[in-house]
Amino acid sequence: MTSLTIQDVVAGYGAVNVLHKVSLDVPDGHMVALLGTNGNGKSTLINAILGMVRVRSGSIILRRNGTAYPLHEMPTEAIIDLGVGIVPEGRRLFGNLSVRENLLLGAWRKTARAVLNRNLDAMYETFPILRERAAQLVGTMSGGQQQMVAIARALMTEPSILLIDEPSVGLAPAIVKQTIEQIRLLKESRGLTVLMAEQSFHQATEISDSAYVIAHGEIVMSGDDMRSLGGEEAVRAVYLGA
Repeated sequence: MTSLTIQDVVAGYGAVNVLHKVSLDVPDGHMVALLGTNGNGKSTLINAILGMVRVRSGSIILRRNGTAYPLHEMPTEAIIDLGVGIVPEGRRLFGNLSVRENLLLGAWRKTARAVLNRNLDAMYETFPILRERAAQLVGTMSGGQQQMVAIARALMTEPSILLIDEPSVGLAPAIVKQTIEQIRLLKESRGLTVLMAEQSFHQATEISDSAYVIAHGEIVMSGDDMRSLGGEEAVRAVYLGA
């Protein structure tokens, strides 16, 4: 049982606040989409959850198996060791290492090392092309294939909650659709709790249980369907900066 509660978080870089009292909930077993265009705070919130951006006020609480963990007070390595997995924006893979080597690097946690072979087989079963190209250098692969490696590497950490930052960046529309659908299938098959930051509104909301729209560092609307988000025109107005 894993959930995440973000309450009134203010965070930023240097003297500049990027997030302004951001609050959202990611219930156990749910997929929540954080929607918005570039520069509105999506990645900053993901990095705050990971302890890579200092939270100036507010709280980020991870609840796992009945215990509450104040992530806003913890270092990044301790947060990851709690089972918080990350698929970073831009994938951040080791291009001069093979597919297999990149996946093995994901299994650094003691919990993950104990089930390394099982998870490696599961990733190869989920993404058959990664088995075929296990010895290929990741830097020579297509963007879509690299995104598969990034997702698989995150799952090799044996996470209970998965953060996914902009999975559609740099991918062709057809590949984006496949990637988003694969995330849905993985979430359901592995019983994950997922927070996904994404620009692609329609594809993200199709697979999410609920969504929040962020603009200028503030949550401006939220809901579990288009109507509760205020309708397509309202969302379009936010996306266009109206």
